[in-house]
Amino acid sequence: MKMFLARCSSLAVLIVTAHAAAPHVLFIMTDQQSADAMSCRMGDRYLKTPAMDRLAARGTLFARAYSPNPLCMPARNSIFTGRYPHETGVTDNTATEFNPAEFVSMGTHFERAGYDTAYFGKWHLAYNEKSPAAHGFATLDTGHLDAENAAKAVAFIAQPHSRPFLLVVSFLNPHNVCELARGQELNNGPIEEPPATGLPPAPANLAPPRDEPDTMAKIRAGYHANPQFPVGNFNPKMWQALRWGYYRLIEKVDAELGKVLDALQAAGLEDKTVIVFTADHGECAGAHGFNQKTVFYEESSRVPLIISAPGQRAARVVQNLANTGSDVLPTLLDFAGIAQPARLTGPSLRPLALGQEVNGWRDHVVVENNMSQTFPVDGNVPTTQGRMLRAERYKYCVYAHGQNRESLVDLETDPGEMINLARDPAHRATLLALRERLRAWGVEHKDPLIAEMLANDVGPREFAVIDVSKNQRRADEITKKKKKSS
Repeated sequence: MKMFLARCSSLAVLIVTAHAAAPHVLFIMTDQQSADAMSCRMGDRYLKTPAMDRLAARGTLFARAYSPNPLCMPARNSIFTGRYPHETGVTDNTATEFNPAEFVSMGTHFERAGYDTAYFGKWHLAYNEKSPAAHGFATLDTGHLDAENAAKAVAFIAQPHSRPFLLVVSFLNPHNVCELARGQELNNGPIEEPPATGLPPAPANLAPPRDEPDTMAKIRAGYHANPQFPVGNFNPKMWQALRWGYYRLIEKVDAELGKVLDALQAAGLEDKTVIVFTADHGECAGAHGFNQKTVFYEESSRVPLIISAPGQRAARVVQNLANTGSDVLPTLLDFAGIAQPARLTGPSLRPLALGQEVNGWRDHVVVENNMSQTFPVDGNVPTTQGRMLRAERYKYCVYAHGQNRESLVDLETDPGEMINLARDPAHRATLLALRERLRAWGVEHKDPLIAEMLANDVGPREFAVIDVSKNQRRADEITKKKKKSS
């Protein structure tokens, strides 16, 4: 018996030693931050983000990283399960709950590997918050106040750690730009009024694209009809003011992020921790007349992604295409030495983050959406889903409804996505090639909607007749709050 106990004790020591060698993992996420909305990317004339810049200065920035679906719940549930939105079934912000055995959470993967797991901040995940067995986070506090969540993360880092930890810090801002556009109170604290001069310029791509799919014209009208998106009558000066406020909200969350990075450094854990920073999706801020997210335009779908490996000192920028929904979880597991389950099909970004040569990297990523936050237009509520294939040079989008349902953009010559080439005979071969790539992706990843959308040479498909908006209740709440405050 003593020998057995001695052997168990030795085994326990080995396990602890193995755990001690594993890196800590700090995963930081903002909400509604566009890929280049950092001063290290756009310069510091209108926006200063010293904490994000500091992270980029000692990390690898993925300049072409995309959200799996540019909306809160679909994106977050994809990131935390490593599965595409069409797999999880979470395609909009409708509340739902997973079978945790089928959709294993990031927290569960790390908890099973012996990590101490903690999560502070916005949740929006399809797990029962009250059940650590479902989501794997031993410590969970899902408040929406960024300063409080930063303080909790700082306190967690300062604790003694006998095991490696996975710490998720999920900030809300700059999501308050939604309330800003509606003239509502900002729950993470007010910002100053825009100055009379010195505002950032209105976006150069404020107008709709030339030959835009009628799908998107109807969707834009449907969003503008919804009180959640009261920007249909915004003029350039109003967009300038909104963008100024958006940058202030990013600066607010950058300050809280900086506190977490300072705590990691103060605890002597900076060189023992993998840090990953991203956002769930972007913010249009006027691009093509949209605010908020959900659409496939770059401002909405492309997100910041910085990975800082332990001991990294130099900045690195890579152009490899990444999808945060399929790639982030495999990357974190790879850094932690945890085997990747077969159901996760995305690649690990670790070799790229370490500056290693990677042959045969993917030449496209696919993004999904479900544009269902619309209000009636001409007696009907236009809603539809879409798929976007981002290739090395071109972006191809197709939608389930509309007369002319495709767009093709040359991002090399038209980064603002102002000209739709889908009906240009000179680009027909490119269009057909990208259609086939998307079709093959749909077969490989078991996404039946793609075959449905591409059938019959992508001919016209009428919008379904819908009388009542899916977001009527939310819009009514907003209208009621506005009446009370006026």
